[in-house]
Amino acid sequence: MPKVALITGADRGLGLGLTQRLLASGWTVIAGKFLDWPELDALQASFPERLIQVSLDVSSDSSVAQAVAEVQLRLDGIDLLICNAAIQRSAEVQSITEDLNFDHMIAEFNTNTLGALRVTNAFFPMLQASSMKRLCYVSSEAGSIAESKRTGWFGYCMSKAALNMAVKNMHNDLSHQGYSFRLYHPGWMRTYMSGAKNQEAHYEPDEAADFALKHFLSAVDESQVRLVDWQGNEMPW
Repeated sequence: MPKVALITGADRGLGLGLTQRLLASGWTVIAGKFLDWPELDALQASFPERLIQVSLDVSSDSSVAQAVAEVQLRLDGIDLLICNAAIQRSAEVQSITEDLNFDHMIAEFNTNTLGALRVTNAFFPMLQASSMKRLCYVSSEAGSIAESKRTGWFGYCMSKAALNMAVKNMHNDLSHQGYSFRLYHPGWMRTYMSGAKNQEAHYEPDEAADFALKHFLSAVDESQVRLVDWQGNEMPW
């Protein structure tokens, strides 16, 4: 039987690239989609049996619960969870002296931090059925306190730092039960995370997916969880 991966934010960007590559490698992929972009439908024609699309808003308890119910009708377990969904709404804020949009910051926390916890918690019974039990979280250099050079971006940076702490705590709890964790900074990608595609970034999400999967599927020292970038370098917390 093919191994099964669940990817959040699979509509486009890094999530779509990961979906494409895992399908091409023989995996069954549950693709969580937030918006109705056409790329997943095009993939469906090529992988009608192994691509399972589900509507998934990671910021919504009811959406996540509905996704779990739909997936459980099709599959018994999940081997690889990739929490990739994220939003960025605070880049325009460069200083505490500026007007702050707290609604934007709450949305960033709810998606970038709590969304990962919400999905992991809801799908945990399906992860228990796997012998692989690999949990992957797309973080950011923006969440590294030691490396921070920014003066603002409060909501986004804080949400990623909080995600790093959540993954550390989950590792403390679950690593002795056979669960393995990957915490990953994918680099500066040309994605739609802020709403429009960022054309100034270094590389396309398709390229980023190759680097990410290499790390997600690699064997590493599981005694501790590390924040690793796309070049394989460990980043400080």
